[in-house]
Amino acid sequence: MRQIIIIFLLLILPGSVSAQILTDSNLPIVIINTDGGVSIPDDPRVLATMKIIYRGEGERNYMTDQNNTAYLNYNGRIDIEIRGSSSQITEKKQYGFSTKNADNITNNNVRLLGLPAEHDWILNGMVFDPALIRDYLCFNLSRQIGEYASRAVYCELIINGEYTGLYLLDEKIKADDNRVDVIKIDPNDVYLPGLSGGYITKADKTSAGDPAAWTMTTWTGAGVNYIHVLPKPEIVNPLQNDYIHNQFTNLAATTLAGNGSAFNGYPSIIDVPSFIDYIIINELSSNADAYQFSTYFHKDRNGKLRAGPVWDSDLTFGNDLFIWGMDRSKTNIWQLSNGINDGSRFWKDLFDNGQFRCYLSKRWNELIQPGQPLNLSSIEAFIDQTVSTISEAVVRENALWGFVGSHQQRITDLKTWLAARIDWMTTNLGSYSACSNIVVPPLVITKIMYNPEASVYYTDSDDLEFLEIMNNSDQVVSLSGIYFSGTGLVYQFPYNATLNPYSSVFLASNPDFFLAEYGFLPYGQFTRHLSDKGQNLVLSDVIGNVIDNVNYSDTVPWPDADGNGNYLLLTDPFLDNNVAGSWTTSNDKTLSDNDIITGFDLQLSPNPVRDMLKIKAPSLIKSISIYDIYGRLLKTVNVNYETYELEMKQLSEGIYIIRVITPGKIYSGKIVRY
Repeated sequence: MRQIIIIFLLLILPGSVSAQILTDSNLPIVIINTDGGVSIPDDPRVLATMKIIYRGEGERNYMTDQNNTAYLNYNGRIDIEIRGSSSQITEKKQYGFSTKNADNITNNNVRLLGLPAEHDWILNGMVFDPALIRDYLCFNLSRQIGEYASRAVYCELIINGEYTGLYLLDEKIKADDNRVDVIKIDPNDVYLPGLSGGYITKADKTSAGDPAAWTMTTWTGAGVNYIHVLPKPEIVNPLQNDYIHNQFTNLAATTLAGNGSAFNGYPSIIDVPSFIDYIIINELSSNADAYQFSTYFHKDRNGKLRAGPVWDSDLTFGNDLFIWGMDRSKTNIWQLSNGINDGSRFWKDLFDNGQFRCYLSKRWNELIQPGQPLNLSSIEAFIDQTVSTISEAVVRENALWGFVGSHQQRITDLKTWLAARIDWMTTNLGSYSACSNIVVPPLVITKIMYNPEASVYYTDSDDLEFLEIMNNSDQVVSLSGIYFSGTGLVYQFPYNATLNPYSSVFLASNPDFFLAEYGFLPYGQFTRHLSDKGQNLVLSDVIGNVIDNVNYSDTVPWPDADGNGNYLLLTDPFLDNNVAGSWTTSNDKTLSDNDIITGFDLQLSPNPVRDMLKIKAPSLIKSISIYDIYGRLLKTVNVNYETYELEMKQLSEGIYIIRVITPGKIYSGKIVRY
């Protein structure tokens, strides 16, 4: 106990540090000088000037370069304050700051140290982590498995001429295309669909500025406070509060009842993969604060409730607030059900649900395979690379604050702990055989209009974006609950929706614009816009099994469909549509929701046609269908020959779509009846 008290005093008492002088570093150097040299308070923010010395990757940075503009990554105004809750007792402080324009008022969105442009940032002192790596490790592991987490860069900090140690420059959690990718809800969004998002909510400790919006209970009956992040607590209106609160109460009710229905169960409310990934990162690290504190959720407009991003991961991998007698981060417990900081009951109810647990185990066992992000060797290699980067600064950090000790031993202990944790989780998660061979419907994304051509007729060309999805089989498939997972594009098919064999549907950004341009209404309207640069489109079933995945791009080798009137067209639905070479481009506006693929080896003659159309295919024709230009089916003929003559004289003059189905390929094309 005496040792605990001594360590505690060393952490919080002034005068327990050893001054250090920084001349140069392999890390970026951040220099902050407050106006008038005033101390930085908790609140309000004070104005300051910040310079970041950074010569580039692999280069040394020198204090003598602070007036050399060629080596300044940033040189401008900020406002800054101390941040954190428990960490405020420590002598080493953590800071939140915003980059400002010269007027000291308006925000200045800038790229700091290669991170995407924004104005809200955090200087994370890692004050409770003697290994100085835990936050950085969890952030990166989360991103490596496909979820957004704060990007972070190590740096060394000087404030008002005094060296203050090793820090992480973190992205603050907020709504942004490059951070938590949700629409920013407006105070006037009180009707659907605007009322449906976007939201960012967290379970956390409360403060004067962050009061609890509502409280839920853990499975043991303890309270969990929920706080609005977006919209901010001071501007959220009652309808918005009720809407997002109901998402959580519905989640609690469905998980308590064990309802896994695509219609009204928990999969209809949450993005299951995001909850699984959130649990995996927090349980892998055995995060003592997970689920109860610093636990974020977000929901986009018309989208599902998603867990994350992960945050505040210092009490992990065997580390805890030992100064207060706490020792909760163990290798052999589940943090969501150990009776301490368990978070809302729905976490345990999800974990105990057979369907959810199966997919959790399946995902875990995939991620720990050789070469995968959570394989022990992969994590150890990342740790070694990080330690190599910060080792020089760690010496100065320890000399200044004195709480690191032997950094090499800290890292060795972390690795030993991690190996035991991975073994224990693998043993105790259970079997995933029940969900190991799930058959997903044969749906294929076959057309992508991601950057329509600008036009005097359309004020916003993004309104002409569309996607086509095809049923590439001879069976009717259910579309119930199928949705685009992840963030960005939002769409979910309604319950009990179906798609006929070899048929397709269009989803559009603006149905009215689509109708005016192409002559028929799309099946549905998606929320948000397709990226003009490239995007990962992941079509999933209601539980999150991937049905189709296209990561398109506006750069070579992808065909050029970037603002020139073209859309991407899959050349054959049996090809891998995540490969650029499987696509071509088209500007044909004669679309139909049954206009699938044109086959050059299909012969249609004569065309234009008057009475009889001769159709010849390279293999046995199973069926022939005729559609009008609006996609309405007019006639279907079953055929068992390679050549067939189709009577056309009963049709009016005009343009029609013909679709020919063979055992290995589907053809379609336009014909003209005169």
